[in-house]
Amino acid sequence: MSVTRVASYVGLAVLGSLVGVAGSLVQSGWFPGGLLLALAATAGLFYGGLRLTGTTVGVGAAGFGWLAAVVVLSFGRPEGDGVFAGGIAELVFLLGGMAVAVICATMVRVPQPGGTPRRRES
Repeated sequence: MSVTRVASYVGLAVLGSLVGVAGSLVQSGWFPGGLLLALAATAGLFYGGLRLTGTTVGVGAAGFGWLAAVVVLSFGRPEGDGVFAGGIAELVFLLGGMAVAVICATMVRVPQPGGTPRRRES
């Protein structure tokens, strides 16, 4: 594994955590537009990770960073402060983000330029 590939995976994990934090703050602040914006940013990150690396590991790295940030933010503090209030928007953001990650991870990879098709039509 090359150094640039490892750096891209680490960068995607950091971007995933940033998108998770930003989405957690935006999704409840401007409901329902903020929720749609947060899910669109999540989908863009996961699909970008797939296109950047060409593998599903790119989606997994971004998804790991996103999920880690969202889970850490879902824990409340002893004082009662928390980012998630426990409404429907938070559940849609969490489950929708995970569904988008699975959809992007199971997408067919784009063929490499100059490659031949696997099946020929007669």
